[in-house]
Amino acid sequence: MRKQSKMDSCVNVEREVDKVLSKFAGVGDHSSRTLEDLVEHISNIRRELSEGKDDSDVTATQSLVLNQCLKKVKDTCQRLSNDHKDLHSSVSKVGKAIDRNFIQDISACSVEGAFVGEEKRSLLNEVICEHFFRQGMLDIGEQLIQDARLQIDEAQKEPFFELNRILEALKQHNLFPALEWAKRNRERLQQQNSALEFKLHRLHFIELLKGGPARQMEALLYSRNFEPFAYHHAKEIQTLMGSLLYVQQGVHNSPYLHLLDPIHWLDICDVFTRDACQLLGLSVESPLSVAFAAGCISLPSLLNINHVMKQRQCTNVWNQKDELPIEIDLGGETRYHSIFACPILRQQTTETNPPVRLVCGHVISRDALNKLNTNNKVKCPYCPMEQNAVDARPVQF
Repeated sequence: MRKQSKMDSCVNVEREVDKVLSKFAGVGDHSSRTLEDLVEHISNIRRELSEGKDDSDVTATQSLVLNQCLKKVKDTCQRLSNDHKDLHSSVSKVGKAIDRNFIQDISACSVEGAFVGEEKRSLLNEVICEHFFRQGMLDIGEQLIQDARLQIDEAQKEPFFELNRILEALKQHNLFPALEWAKRNRERLQQQNSALEFKLHRLHFIELLKGGPARQMEALLYSRNFEPFAYHHAKEIQTLMGSLLYVQQGVHNSPYLHLLDPIHWLDICDVFTRDACQLLGLSVESPLSVAFAAGCISLPSLLNINHVMKQRQCTNVWNQKDELPIEIDLGGETRYHSIFACPILRQQTTETNPPVRLVCGHVISRDALNKLNTNNKVKCPYCPMEQNAVDARPVQF
């Protein structure tokens, strides 16, 4: 019997999901029509009864009609309840399909004792706590500090408090806290070639333009704030000043309509987060989020290679501590430093196997150099130049 592939498993689960979605749509439409018909039926009966005399008793025919109406309401409610139960049954089948098609024991790829010990548990809690602070969940972070009895100085928490306060203000279209912060840190921001302060002033200028003729003079006076940035942002400043000519007729009816795009508010939040984190020596992304995402990408490959190793009875090849049995590409966004793969051995260089530059200028790994070394003589694999092995120099990327 052919072993089921991962794609087959996905197709099987997707088929169950499609069934549920189709049933949801069908039940929803059927329920809406049934209830509309029932409401219309009850409304007709009510209208017929209201047309009779107020002091007259209910006739036998009317009583029969009311009893039939009550029976119809009960039957309709029962059918809708049964349809709802069928939906629950269909949803549960999706969970069973997932369990049936994706049976994996991820503990096979875990490292025993990774978080054993008070020091390691405390470190993990600190990482989680920092993640909460980064996400603006300050109350949850404080609660974790108390419950886990972490020793975190107020000086470590204060930058996160300030950054979240400024970001919340930016989301409310309030630029002043961010402008004050940028002015306090102007020199350091300029050292890292940040355009944050200029973009904040530009956005405030645009908000003044939106005020129309009533705020045209205020916008003109505010443009003096662009003077320190004239050298690096001359073209953008010219565009902003040109937009003043169209204030009377409305900037939204001018060639400068792009200045009013709401995307600028999203952009300023990203720019502030990036530059502020760089200034404080923090990564833009939460380390916990990066580690979790890397684990999700790596896990399928690690489970597959672990299964192959068990089949071939070579479990001792992977010690699960300092290395992986295969190379896993996590994507360009997770590369934080330069890497070099030896063109001879086709392996990524490491601290114990660094890249070295030959006299001819070609770069290979230290292990490749040792393999090519014969009586302290090395012939470059890319050119015919012969040279001494001791003349190779380590390369720092």
